[in-house]
Amino acid sequence: MKDMPKRGFSGPGLCRLEAHEVVALLRAGDLDAAELLEASRRRVDAVDAAVNAMPMRCFDRAARQLAAWRGGDGDADANANANTDAGTNNTGNDANAGAGVRTNANTNANTDIAPGERDAPGWLGGLPIGIKDLNNVAGVPTTFGTYGLRAHVPARSEPLVELLESRGALIVGKTNTPEFGAGGNTFNAVYGATRNPWHTARNAGGSSGGAAASLATGQVWLSHGSDLAGSLRTPAAYCGVVGLRPSPGRAGGGPADLLFNIDGVQGPMARSVTDCALFLDAMAGFDRRAPISLPRPRESFQEAVARATPKLRIAYSPTLDGFAPVEASIERVLRAALTRLEAEGARVEEACPKLPDLDQTYRVLRAMLWAAGPGKAPASVQRHYKSTLRDNIEFGRALDIDEVYRMQRARSRLYEHAQTFLRDYDVLACPTVGLPPGPVEEEFPTVINNSPLSDYIEWLRFSFLATAAGLPALSLPAGFDQHGMPVGLQLIGQPRGEAGLLAAARAVEITLGGPLPPIDPWTPA
Repeated sequence: MKDMPKRGFSGPGLCRLEAHEVVALLRAGDLDAAELLEASRRRVDAVDAAVNAMPMRCFDRAARQLAAWRGGDGDADANANANTDAGTNNTGNDANAGAGVRTNANTNANTDIAPGERDAPGWLGGLPIGIKDLNNVAGVPTTFGTYGLRAHVPARSEPLVELLESRGALIVGKTNTPEFGAGGNTFNAVYGATRNPWHTARNAGGSSGGAAASLATGQVWLSHGSDLAGSLRTPAAYCGVVGLRPSPGRAGGGPADLLFNIDGVQGPMARSVTDCALFLDAMAGFDRRAPISLPRPRESFQEAVARATPKLRIAYSPTLDGFAPVEASIERVLRAALTRLEAEGARVEEACPKLPDLDQTYRVLRAMLWAAGPGKAPASVQRHYKSTLRDNIEFGRALDIDEVYRMQRARSRLYEHAQTFLRDYDVLACPTVGLPPGPVEEEFPTVINNSPLSDYIEWLRFSFLATAAGLPALSLPAGFDQHGMPVGLQLIGQPRGEAGLLAAARAVEITLGGPLPPIDPWTPA
């Protein structure tokens, strides 16, 4: 991008490549996955102390997984050694876990793709990835960012993790998250705070802040995230990467204890739209263990991206018709990006669907999720919760059942308004978030445009629509503000329209001169 501030990159050359380029080399036999593991390890060792993106690492586990694939007999050895050398490590060194290193024979019976299929669109062939610390990975400490689970080492991975490993992903670490993913700034009492690679005194967004920072610094090529209140989208915007919140079920179900959850969804993060499509191909497909999971589409998401055209029909609403505040510095960058899109043949109209009861609908749905999830943890875990998480749980417990009924009906109206509106447009564009990242020590902002905010999620209002209406949404870099910080453009797609959304995002990315390259973390003098 022409307005990108000067940032160096001192990592291995392999870490500069996009994920789809690396996978193409793996398919052709021109690259060994062991080289990727070494490159990723070197990069993490070199830069993670500055950003704290991947505080729990499991490179030795990944190396054993690779050896098991090549030897074809990894199951017996892995299961015999389960948990013999796993342990919680708060210093960021390797978690030498033996559990979970398997060839995934049981996983294959539950999914619609077999391992080792080099022609399958979701084949990753030994690509190192990160998994957010809200998802169990067998034998690797999984803390959920909460002090009461600092010693939790699951014996089994969650379905999405097993699926990704069956498709050739090598999990090299757990990325940092706020407590149970609650909040737009990534910090917790177990691992501390994640810092923004573009300015390490700033926060990286949340709750997939560790995933976004690991991508921006070139530690991994793909990183898993999840999204409720923009948890994929906000950190993508703040760290200059791509984050996709898919339709519910597109990337499996929710975490193991909330598989019917359609509000907090799993999704891909990457440095480019094409890589995001590759990762979604790896995540997609029916899995009988995930009750809302959708079948793989006939056309891969990568094929859809390859057909990207700049002649888009874009509805743009800088405030979602007054629903969400935005600072002038953000809107200036987005207006300039849309002007460039229009010059390339896009049709941009300022328009927005009706959004009745969106705020209360979202808040009720969110509170129900917190009360049903973290609110059911043992008292020994809950006693450590931060106040904002406790407040969400108490709100959920106190809900009047008639209010729940009313908001379920309101949700249906929101979906109907949105899907009718989107018949005339390829995407609805708006800011991903209405202000730049704040100091890493600040849990959440309290003012936008000199107007006070009422609570810790009001600044995330641009994320509410996609969640409440079940629509896919994506954030990608649109430029930089006057302080050199990335600004994200959010695109909201049609129902189950990930293919069209990704194609539109790729057209935007091409026009704006993306994707952004990985960078060294920058700390001002």
